[in-house]
Amino acid sequence: MPDHRVILHLDMNAFFASVEQQANPELRGKAIAVVGGGGRTVITTSSYEARARGVKTGMAVWEGKRVCPELIVVVGDNRKYTYTSTRINEIFREFTPLVEAFSVDESWLDVTHSLSIFGSAETIAYRIKARILHQFGLRCSIGIAPNKLLAKLASDMKKPDGLTVIAPENVARILEPMPIQELCGIGKKMQRHLNMMSIYTCGELGRCEEGRLTRKFGIVGRRLKQMGQGIDESPVIPFGEEDAVKSVGHSRTLDRDIDDPAEIRRFLLQLSEMVGSRARRYGVSGKTIHLYVRYADFFSSWGKQTTLKSYINRSDEIYRAAISILNTVALEQPVRLLGVSISGLKHQADQLPLFEDERKKLWATQAMDTVNQRFGDMVVTLGSLLPDKESAGSHVIPPSWRPDGIKNIDII
Repeated sequence: MPDHRVILHLDMNAFFASVEQQANPELRGKAIAVVGGGGRTVITTSSYEARARGVKTGMAVWEGKRVCPELIVVVGDNRKYTYTSTRINEIFREFTPLVEAFSVDESWLDVTHSLSIFGSAETIAYRIKARILHQFGLRCSIGIAPNKLLAKLASDMKKPDGLTVIAPENVARILEPMPIQELCGIGKKMQRHLNMMSIYTCGELGRCEEGRLTRKFGIVGRRLKQMGQGIDESPVIPFGEEDAVKSVGHSRTLDRDIDDPAEIRRFLLQLSEMVGSRARRYGVSGKTIHLYVRYADFFSSWGKQTTLKSYINRSDEIYRAAISILNTVALEQPVRLLGVSISGLKHQADQLPLFEDERKKLWATQAMDTVNQRFGDMVVTLGSLLPDKESAGSHVIPPSWRPDGIKNIDII
């Protein structure tokens, strides 16, 4: 066994676009862009053929077509992507039980204890690449390093279909000229603050006096210095061993700005059903209901919460609590985004309510959940959602999505 950890980071290349190209052979080798299903949409990702023509994530569709007139626009299918991601993560677990999904298209693997079975980390990486290519026709970039931070950095160095190894003895040499924004965890805002301190490279960050960083950033300063030195002791946390989930929530960016109270209530009902369904599936209830609203100007928003006397997870109860919050606020603008969540969670055993009306509601809810879990989400749904049933759900795969457990958010 090596005297240091051996971590792999796998990044699926142009994941959404590549899945679409495999599903439709006519798209292979062509410039395509994947977009959401609504009218307000931007390019979620694009194929490497489109990227070569200047198409970038976040562009409006018209911008993409301006730089690449032959661009083919494909409406994304989130179920297809989450299904594929789940199956790919199953492959990872054939090589190690220590697999942590970072997002729908990225995962870390700790293969330290697997080397005695499979040989070198490079051998494992090539076998995984071959399996994914054979089974799904997809390519990925893999980074190998002594920790998660460096493994992710390595996987970004060669795309597409790359394999990069950062050995412990080469860490200082590689990091010395590396721009700080290349490190996972240093976004544009943090980059600006560090640049104002004349820190531009990882080498400069690693040599910076810790006290100077902590005076500016608090306890985060020590972590920043360690990042500049390539130090990361965080473990790979496998499925089921994450910190206890503290809330269950859903949000949705609407296809158009709305100010009709009836429409807002219907979307809140939809979100409440999604939250309640997932909470019931995993046997949790919550006392605190939180409502989040973002206005049409994108920058203005608010969030309010209410704490109830008892724990709930029925959709109608969540909805009533969300409406009670909404009724305390006079909306200043049309609404762009709505979010509902429950927190203050506890696991509780099923028990029949005392009153018959409540028992009937419970049985109806359980019956609906049983049908939906067998035949697909929202096959049976609340009558109020039927007029717009096809638009129900989120158009975006949230960062909190995971292949298993309570974070496996339903993608409609």
